[in-house]
Amino acid sequence: MTRLKDIARVSGYSVMTISKALRGEPDVSEATRAKIKALAQQMGYVPDSSAQGLRSKSTKLFGLVIPATTNPIYARIVFAIEERAHDLGYDVVIAQTLNKPEREDACLRRLLSRRVDGLLITPVYRFEAEARIYQEVLARKIPAVLMGSPAPFCKSFPNIDIENVIASYNATKHLIELGHKQIAYLTGPQSAPWAHERFEGYRRALRDAGLEPDDKLVFQAGNTIEDGTKAALQMLNENCHPTAIQTASDLVAIGCAETLISQGIKIPDDVSMVGFGNILTAEFYRVPLTTVRQPKYRLGVAAVEALMSLINGEIIQSKRLTAELIVRKSSAAPKAA
Repeated sequence: MTRLKDIARVSGYSVMTISKALRGEPDVSEATRAKIKALAQQMGYVPDSSAQGLRSKSTKLFGLVIPATTNPIYARIVFAIEERAHDLGYDVVIAQTLNKPEREDACLRRLLSRRVDGLLITPVYRFEAEARIYQEVLARKIPAVLMGSPAPFCKSFPNIDIENVIASYNATKHLIELGHKQIAYLTGPQSAPWAHERFEGYRRALRDAGLEPDDKLVFQAGNTIEDGTKAALQMLNENCHPTAIQTASDLVAIGCAETLISQGIKIPDDVSMVGFGNILTAEFYRVPLTTVRQPKYRLGVAAVEALMSLINGEIIQSKRLTAELIVRKSSAAPKAA
């Protein structure tokens, strides 16, 4: 590994002069700086970021905490965060919680130990009103932005999210306008605020259309394909026959659709299907899925911009982004209509 003293030996300049030149200090002439930088590059010199961090009190690192790198919702978000961070001169350290509170604690403590300049967190939602790790982040005064809906245990942090209620409302309204009155709903995780918001949008749309929500049409699911499969089987076992099904996520919708199709039920001829998220699979599923397009790239960029504002000492407000309904072939008018 090339060191400053190696460059000094070859160039004839002192280590101090080389250090100043590489840092762009004004008391080194432009010609000398250019000569030293060219030689350093030629010799393969790479600055010690840890040493630079000690001097500047900045590591130029963002800590990013997400549920799982395999979750398709986060692929575009992570891409946006890394791209914007790169433009700003930051690197991103990614940690995945697998939706386990104890793992989230470990991830955040490891990132804190690396002295990251800021944190971008998708919380592991829980029913408790407090979570000690979030109190630790507050106590250390580390700038942090949540990507997702606020909950009691993390309410002190600004968050970037989408308009879940409005987006879900529009999805239900779309089905109602097609003529559907028996609309089943597969909910998200019970502890997740975004799941409750999407369910609330569904209920509001029904009531605004003069349709009273029916608990017999609501099935507890979650956020995975397996959750959608289980909910669909429960619906079939209970002899429930809605003309349309709305779900809290695309993965749940796909799991539900696969189960129904395996039972000879046709989409959308026998039942319409609407998801939420617009993951890549939704567009290329065997029956292209009508869904809500989450602005994943914009969400990632907005989260980084909010974090940079905090790092710069600015006061910021939480932000909600609009989400668009994308109509595809999985939704159509019911047969009776």
